[in-house]
Amino acid sequence: MTKDLLSLSTNDYIAGIEAVAARFDSATYPQQNLPADDWTLLTRAGVLLPTLPKEFGGRDSHLEMCRVIETVSEWNLPLGMYVTVITGVALRPIALWADDEAKQEVLPHYSGGDPMVAGFASTEPGCGSAMSGMTTTFEEVEGGYRIRGRKHWQAFSLSAHWWLVSAKNDEHGREYGYFIVKRSEGFRTVQPYEPLGLKVIDYGLNEIDAVVPRHRRIRAEGGNLRPMVEMLMASRALMAAMGAGFLRRISREAHAYADRRIIGRGPMSGIRFVRYRLAAIDTSYTVCAALNHYLQTSLDMKGDMIGAFPAVQAIKTVATERMLSAAQHYQQLVGGEGYRSGSPTNISAQAFLDARVYTIFDGTNDLLSQQLTEYCLARTDGRPLSEFLAEWPLTAAAVTEHRLDLGFLDQNLEQEHRVLAGRAIAYAFSIGRVMRWADETDAAPAEARAAIEFLKADIAGVAGEFRLLATGVLGDEDEAPAETSFSRSVPVPASV
Repeated sequence: MTKDLLSLSTNDYIAGIEAVAARFDSATYPQQNLPADDWTLLTRAGVLLPTLPKEFGGRDSHLEMCRVIETVSEWNLPLGMYVTVITGVALRPIALWADDEAKQEVLPHYSGGDPMVAGFASTEPGCGSAMSGMTTTFEEVEGGYRIRGRKHWQAFSLSAHWWLVSAKNDEHGREYGYFIVKRSEGFRTVQPYEPLGLKVIDYGLNEIDAVVPRHRRIRAEGGNLRPMVEMLMASRALMAAMGAGFLRRISREAHAYADRRIIGRGPMSGIRFVRYRLAAIDTSYTVCAALNHYLQTSLDMKGDMIGAFPAVQAIKTVATERMLSAAQHYQQLVGGEGYRSGSPTNISAQAFLDARVYTIFDGTNDLLSQQLTEYCLARTDGRPLSEFLAEWPLTAAAVTEHRLDLGFLDQNLEQEHRVLAGRAIAYAFSIGRVMRWADETDAAPAEARAAIEFLKADIAGVAGEFRLLATGVLGDEDEAPAETSFSRSVPVPASV
């Protein structure tokens, strides 16, 4: 069946995905781990094919990877994450960097329509985003490598058939390695976790004691964490696609709810603050649509993405903030009924539960914002940060066209300032993406203007937080400034 999908046009292929995705409508689909039979419906529709090279039975398309995630997420946001993890996090690095022997061993399993699942095991107990602190180790043994350690919060902890596992070796200085492990080789889940949202995905605590053949080590530089940063970039970028699909649905349903609910003599949508909340939801969708347009037209998940580091950090933080903010606005509009699980009138309770984790997963937004600031600081060459941003291609058009005042960034930036500054930089980046989206699509000018005004207000909010910090609310104004070094995950120029 999947062979027939290879000859379809992109639009016909996506139409087939949408027809199947509609069966998973979050308004009616059970909040449970996704059964293998249901996953089979999606794999036979071809959701994995854009990730796979053509020689292994795939469609090999960056654009279709994005559109699949957007389409699935409109019907069921957790399912969008489900597909993203398998495609953007687990299979993509194998398709890009594994040896031919390993590709031939693994990838054909995912092109035939069987309900195969793949995951990426990196996060560990006691080691969250600071992956340099991982304790899982690898060592060379006869015929290959032995990998031992504990991992947790892996999507598909109980159900993945193949794993991409990160580990370290300190025998001759720190070296990182990435290995393709079959579950039956020594990957076991010792404790299931119960998440608040994203119920279709199973999580847990895992123990690994596996020996894998030599050809299943990924070709990736071992002396630093650059490969891991790169491996996470596709899923972070795909947050724009998830956000665009999810928020299209939320906007549509919020308007429908406000129009049909009567308050006094008229519809709820006639109340001015309700209209403001609806506008906030709509602009969140607009921002994600613009970021998704940039993802589709300017990035390429089929190659090394490390050069897109700052754009991806901004995309992930802004898109996920917008998802959570819009879900909360929707829940507020619905009121008490919006706190009811399985309500027949709305999906706001589950939408909020599902959206809230996105600002945490794949790197917390606070961490990614700090890294975005540090990326820019490493390239200022002694200039004020606002001057750099006025000339940097990713923000220059927004700063110039909208006369953004970023002068509040021109000071000694302690760690707390760097987190906030990253948010401002990401908002400026997003203004530029909305401008480009408006120029390159048939978008209504009023939609772009409203989205830009909301983003400018967000920048003003960051400036206000800088002023708040200046009042000494942290209570440490008499302490000596702490030494602040750049994160190991930030690509810096060779001279830094």
